Amino acid sequence: MNDYPNIHWSENGEEKSARWRSESGTIPPKRVEMADDRMKADDAYRLACEGTGLLWRGDFQNARQLLQAMARRTDDKPRKKQKIATSPAESFHLYRQAQSQRARTLGMLLIPFNADHSIPLRRAPDIAQACKDVYGEVAEPYISTLRGLQGLIGAYEWRKNGLEIPALGARIFPHYGVFAPIRGEYIELVANTPLPKSLTKKSHAFDIGTGTGVLAALLARRGIKNIVATDQDPRALNCARENIALLKLEAQVEIVQADLFSEGRASLIVCNPPWIPARPSSALEYAIFDPDSRMLKGFLGGLAEHLEPNGEGWLIISDLAEHLGLRTRDDLMNTIETAGLKVMDKIDTKPHHPRVSDASDPLHAARAAETTSLWRLAIK
Repeated sequence: MNDYPNIHWSENGEEKSARWRSESGTIPPKRVEMADDRMKADDAYRLACEGTGLLWRGDFQNARQLLQAMARRTDDKPRKKQKIATSPAESFHLYRQAQSQRARTLGMLLIPFNADHSIPLRRAPDIAQACKDVYGEVAEPYISTLRGLQGLIGAYEWRKNGLEIPALGARIFPHYGVFAPIRGEYIELVANTPLPKSLTKKSHAFDIGTGTGVLAALLARRGIKNIVATDQDPRALNCARENIALLKLEAQVEIVQADLFSEGRASLIVCNPPWIPARPSSALEYAIFDPDSRMLKGFLGGLAEHLEPNGEGWLIISDLAEHLGLRTRDDLMNTIETAGLKVMDKIDTKPHHPRVSDASDPLHAARAAETTSLWRLAIK
């Protein structure tokens, strides 16, 4: 745990410190006060807004209730002084600012952990295995946020129970910090698009940015004999290897650590990059936000060099960024053209996640107009 900073506080007239754990990369609060069951939600919310960390010493379940009360106050905060957006892009940036501020405020409720990942609080759940899956073995006590712990527990439940993938006829088990395939429309696109004829000569495919390994597994189930699935995130690599092993597809799928492409060429190269060209605010957001479209441009720019003759590149991407004013269709087409590629076909589908119909969502107009597409690309 030596890569993590210390958090300092005063308790009962004694100066104390411990390791600080934050998987989102946030720094520990400079000011810390003790908090317990006597603390009122209004006081907790005020202190959190001021940047004061609240190190909990009361009942764990009461801490959960306090966090819920703080969340209600955050969501009900008057919007009188909030700037009115004049464009979809500005709406997006204001929305992200509000979400970031919300996360900072709710991240001020802190929980102590023992070196064995147990929580020394009344009525605390047994979360040792969930913490061990993420942190591994640790040598000393530490402090983290209750909100972060809740995310960790949720991820542990996903990893334990898995997500049913109808197109695969099996479950995928996401790890903490690895993008979970909860939006099935892009998987259906890969499942239903006709495979390139060049695979009959060389049954070899690449899955770029494999994440959980779901698309690599799907390609294997579709009969491709050799798939190289790449990623550069150690958590994603471990997750993909575990899923491929559980599905008994190791003979067809090789997991390789690489920034985009592995060596060689393939008849089919698939990539589902992050769809939003914006800077992540934490390490956990890299599966959603792609700064300056780095991964998208990298995939398109290297595709021709790695495709077999008559091979195809499949780009799976949403046009949400276009509806938000963060990227234009011309930008995408110019990148494809500059890479020496041509569009053979574009297969569209509409997303069906709950936010599409949530009119209270600040980004509802863009989400309602969103289309997810599989672009079939080839060398000019």
